[in-house]
Amino acid sequence: MAIYSSDSVTLSSSAENVYSKFSNLENLRALLDKVPADSIPDDKRAMYESITITPDSITVPGGPVGALSFKVVEKCEPSLIRLNGEGSPVPLTLSMNITPVNADSCTVKVDIDIALPAMLKPMVGGHIQKMADQFSQVLKAIPLS
Repeated sequence: MAIYSSDSVTLSSSAENVYSKFSNLENLRALLDKVPADSIPDDKRAMYESITITPDSITVPGGPVGALSFKVVEKCEPSLIRLNGEGSPVPLTLSMNITPVNADSCTVKVDIDIALPAMLKPMVGGHIQKMADQFSQVLKAIPLS
């Protein structure tokens, strides 16, 4: 297994609020509904509209490789939300580590733990690291109030 970790990002919200927002994945639906229609490329619109969300899972269509689902498998309020990738060609876990700073802020770090064959690490490792970094940057842009 290889672990790719984002830098910690500081969010202007309590750890409890961040945990509450992301521990129920249905809260992501409101965020997806706010994405301007003209910002979604026409060739990706059907895929975007096919995203399914439940309180403990999110499924994204993956085109020819099939759908990829993430299911919440562990929660520890207010510090950890862990999701397992289902339908992935290799075992994959995404963890969101939340650390309180004070009553009005916290830090969040994203870890992607993936079982990559040794020969693939040099080819895809950088892309997975970039994905972890982008995930944490997206968290900074999400309104938490």
